[in-house]
Amino acid sequence: MSDLNKQRTYALVGHGGSGKTTVAEMMLLNAGVINRLGKVEEGTTALDYEPEEIKRRGSTQPGFANFKWNKNQHFLIDTPGDSNFAGDLNYMLTAADGVVLVIDAVDGVKPLTRKIWASMQEAGRPAMVVINKMDRDRAEFDSAFDSIAEGLGARPALLYYPIGSRENFKGVVDMLSGKALMFDDQGGVTEGEIPGDIADTVESMREAMVENIAESDEALMEKYFEEGELTPDEVLQGLKAGVMAGELVPVVISAALENKGGQMILDTIQNLMPSPLDHAPWQGEDGEVESSPDAPLSCFVFKTLADPFAGQLTVVRVLSGTLKADSSLKNTSNGEKERVGQLLLMQGKEQTPTKDPMGPGSIVTLAKLKSTHTGNTLCDEKGGFVLAKPPVSPQLITFALAPAEKGDEDKVYAAVAKLLDEDVTLTLSRDEESGDILLSGMGQNHIEISVEKARRRYKADIVLKTPKVPYRETFRSPAKEIQGRHKKQSGGRGQFGDCWIHIDPMQHGAGYEFADQIVGGAIPRQYIPAVDKGIQEAAARGVLAGYPVIDFKATCYDGSYHNVDSSEMAFKIAGSIAFKKAAEKAQMALLEPVMLVTVAVPDSFMGDIIGDLSSRRGKVLGSDSTAGVTEIKAHVPMAEMLRYAPDLNAMTGGQGTFFMEFAQYEECPPNVTEQVIADNKRTAEAE
Repeated sequence: MSDLNKQRTYALVGHGGSGKTTVAEMMLLNAGVINRLGKVEEGTTALDYEPEEIKRRGSTQPGFANFKWNKNQHFLIDTPGDSNFAGDLNYMLTAADGVVLVIDAVDGVKPLTRKIWASMQEAGRPAMVVINKMDRDRAEFDSAFDSIAEGLGARPALLYYPIGSRENFKGVVDMLSGKALMFDDQGGVTEGEIPGDIADTVESMREAMVENIAESDEALMEKYFEEGELTPDEVLQGLKAGVMAGELVPVVISAALENKGGQMILDTIQNLMPSPLDHAPWQGEDGEVESSPDAPLSCFVFKTLADPFAGQLTVVRVLSGTLKADSSLKNTSNGEKERVGQLLLMQGKEQTPTKDPMGPGSIVTLAKLKSTHTGNTLCDEKGGFVLAKPPVSPQLITFALAPAEKGDEDKVYAAVAKLLDEDVTLTLSRDEESGDILLSGMGQNHIEISVEKARRRYKADIVLKTPKVPYRETFRSPAKEIQGRHKKQSGGRGQFGDCWIHIDPMQHGAGYEFADQIVGGAIPRQYIPAVDKGIQEAAARGVLAGYPVIDFKATCYDGSYHNVDSSEMAFKIAGSIAFKKAAEKAQMALLEPVMLVTVAVPDSFMGDIIGDLSSRRGKVLGSDSTAGVTEIKAHVPMAEMLRYAPDLNAMTGGQGTFFMEFAQYEECPPNVTEQVIADNKRTAEAE
């Protein structure tokens, strides 16, 4: 087992397009894992290997690597930056001891960065920031660095200052040692002189860094204000303490495509990020366990992958104790026993067996477990520790799935169901109203790529359809003294049921109510529930456009029966007839679901977004701006939001994020009602 004090387990996170996977590639190159720098655009990176990732030139699932840096063990989790594929970020953060947040020198902190940062803060993980893409045409180091404090509310400690930028980015000043480090064409580093034109800036930035470090420790702050300086050891000691407490965020810079800055990133991780032994005791559903190799074994399953050769792969973080090959474990989440064969270490798509026992902080892959799923806890056979599952981001979009060939619905359902284990942000259901198979996820790309996977792996020919909006119908006016009479006589025993009802509208959200006001036995007791059932069954099929009728009260107040011919079925049909007559007599309305939508965009897009939401029949409830990002809340009909994700991306250049939840039902405008009724009629005729 490696020296756990020097072991590092960390997640690489950042918004899509920040160059995060390229930073990971640079780190692997510097660590000697790969011998050349792969490129996302060419589909040659070590950590993006799924066909869908190569096709779309971006991560759709986490990538895993392990390597040695200065003889110390590192476990790296490269998380997707696209919000379509980052819904399980909290699972990745749970598996990590520290976090490396990548932003780029062109855009700095973006709205999605703030969302990621909030998750990092909630998880309580120490963090550092890499400002990447220093070599890009529009790179602006100062504004990117300032955005860390302004956009995230973090206290940055700049460890390296750039020498040159854009095409002239040629080195950095190490703020701790005061040395200039110059890059060669291959990214190698040699010592040089600090250029005179930046000497004063470097000195003032170093003073700001030391002041930030001093402010994180009372004793250091007193000494700094008394003497005006701290020793290098005191600066490093204060920096470490501030990072561990979450009060300071070290900042490193890089140009990953040119292999510039990889050593500095790895050194900073080694020197300042926590070890597994620094982790506070893990809190379970009932009790806690120490992050120690001497504690009982417990592992958290934070990802499940599908491998074409090895089958299901279960990726675990060892929380405590020591995991060994050929051992028996207990899944404490469901009580099932599991047999572990080989321990595998992931390196992109490659799995390498290891005979070494793996202690806390290790990211280990187990093959062919039978009853273990993402979010489960594995312990030794006597263990009882269960780690609570981290929260998953709510799904934002739903599509209906249909087979290309009618009759293959079960095959489609089974194929997509196999994806649910490896992607906890997908949910699969059936709509009882329409019979549709519904797949919900984080965005349109998420759904489309999930369906592509199901087609490729399980040979399921799936057609994606926009799901039906769950409209409802209701009464706008009462219908009084309505008779429902069913009489049938055709030889032998006949059928007879007769009821009189009132229908009254109720307020939105009140549901359905049935009142029995029969007196004197006009309808026998045993038949009254049948009237209720007939009304409910007729209401479920609707009258305007076939959608369920809601929010009304039905009162059965009179009726008649026949000693021989009356039955439950006859009164159920009578109730159904009465309801349909009431709907013809009363004024009916179509209701549509309205969503509470929250959109976060840079301030400059606020006007465009509000205008767009208004054009979608939305009612803006308010907006709030913080650190250059405006959050807009609005009520918008669901029908107008079905394909909002790609539209928002197009409007904001990918800088906007949103989520929505059901708010209430509201009456449709007449033109929408007419359109829905016409569409429903066409669909019914086609079928």
